[in-house]
Amino acid sequence: MECISVFDMLKIGVGPSSSHTLGPWRAAERWIKELKDANTLHLVESITVDLFGSLSLTGKGHATDYAVMLGLTGANPETIPTENINDIISKIKNTNTLVFNNERNLEFNPKTDIVFNKKFLPFHANALKFTAVCNGKKTASTFYSIGGGFVVKEERKNSKRNFEIKCSFPYPIEKGTELLQFCKTLNKPVSQVVLENEKSIRPESEIDAELKRIWDTMLDSMYTGCHTEGNLPGGLNVRRRAFDIHKNLVGESPYTNAVEWIYSIRDTEVKFRQILKWVSSFALAVNEVNASLGRVVTAPTNGSAGVIPAVLMYYLVIENHDGDFEDIKRFLLVSSEIGSIFKKGATISAAMGGCQAEIGVSSAMAAGALTELLGGTAEQVLIAAEIAMEHHLGLTCDPIGGLVQIPCIERNAMGAIKAINAAELALDTDPENVKVPLDKVVNTMWETAKDMHSKYKETSKGGLAVGVYLTDC
Repeated sequence: MECISVFDMLKIGVGPSSSHTLGPWRAAERWIKELKDANTLHLVESITVDLFGSLSLTGKGHATDYAVMLGLTGANPETIPTENINDIISKIKNTNTLVFNNERNLEFNPKTDIVFNKKFLPFHANALKFTAVCNGKKTASTFYSIGGGFVVKEERKNSKRNFEIKCSFPYPIEKGTELLQFCKTLNKPVSQVVLENEKSIRPESEIDAELKRIWDTMLDSMYTGCHTEGNLPGGLNVRRRAFDIHKNLVGESPYTNAVEWIYSIRDTEVKFRQILKWVSSFALAVNEVNASLGRVVTAPTNGSAGVIPAVLMYYLVIENHDGDFEDIKRFLLVSSEIGSIFKKGATISAAMGGCQAEIGVSSAMAAGALTELLGGTAEQVLIAAEIAMEHHLGLTCDPIGGLVQIPCIERNAMGAIKAINAAELALDTDPENVKVPLDKVVNTMWETAKDMHSKYKETSKGGLAVGVYLTDC
């Protein structure tokens, strides 16, 4: 059985896409490691990168070419100063040279050495191949970015889902029914069962430190997005809206940093319309940062990175002014487990399943996590996740211009609001009366994904992407 850690589902990286940016970036890192292991890294004379399928069709808008180049330089998406990215890319383009693995200069012309190939490889819609010439001989390696920053290779054929087993949890979970059984047997909430699995591979002090780092990144992306004015890059001239919404909501209480900002928001007027606007501004802020090559947390993808931070922030500034790190910890643990159930039973890749696999999953993750914090049982946690996904089934992925902007950014606000609504519905639901269990909606999402026309799966060849043109903007 696949073991997916909370830190597999929630990754820190650079936008705008987990499958089209973070995944190819990580693939470049893995390829460099392969060359090192084979003791051939120093022999590389030239490099060619082929992008296939969805990575080719929307690669420019998703900065796939940037990600590949940055990965080849040895830069780390978790730590690279994002303000330096454009300068690094410009230097490569202007000199046709990159510093390979930050060790030596290598000739590299992005116009000819990155090949956009519309052909789809059979294993997965997101494929890329690295080819190196070493001592006059070619050596190649193909990777697949399967969503959420996960990268695999085709030769791992022991499972049709292409699992990568990293550990052996004491409480292995593949389905919602198994999670519920462990909760009942151990008499623990969902968060504690997940924590016990995490503690089997790392000490709790390390878990806490990493979860805090993830939350700090989420908070920083919300804060940055709400305090940044202007238009997003890419050619659509999309105005940042989080700044305007936030400006009209924020009160008079002074603040100088993100933590003080939380206390300031708690002092503002809270009515239904204001709550809608606050949650929307949090979600929009994250994905505006994501769309501008900023740093966000993949949750479970970059395109859906705003839902979980927005709902968690809602809890902290609206529902519970005494909320603390323990609440944040429980929220992130629960949400990651729900995400892993969808990854195991369906997909979190829009190129495979449409946007239901991104916003739908993130909304389900947030709904379940919020339900536990609001006092829901383990059964109600899964009910909330099911409700949230049920009302995202069939959602297509048709980004205009291949950019993670329209309709992607707004969808995070909608997904966050649906998550809160789903949690409230679940809290008022008797599990005995439930007609659709979580595992059924996971299966249905996967069947829907397989039936969905390929042009609606992150290709920008259908829907809004062909109904609206860059010239219209």
